[in-house]
Amino acid sequence: MKLPRDISGIELADLLTRYEYSVTRQTGSHLRLTTQIGGEHHLTIPAHSSLRVGTLSAILNEAAQHLKRDKFDLIRELWG
Repeated sequence: MKLPRDISGIELADLLTRYEYSVTRQTGSHLRLTTQIGGEHHLTIPAHSSLRVGTLSAILNEAAQHLKRDKFDLIRELWG
């Protein structure tokens, strides 16, 4: 499954609430998300109107690694 090309940082943050990530702070144009599942973990997401594919891929890699899931399974769960 291909990554979406038109997702914003805020939309991604909303999707990640399924894994109990929540916005803990915002500094400038970046959101800091935190989850307690599997231990405390932080993600930083640019709050841009459209994320670059490489940036989106890197964020999903980091989340999948922390959640101990395959990246492609995570993508299917979010956009399947």
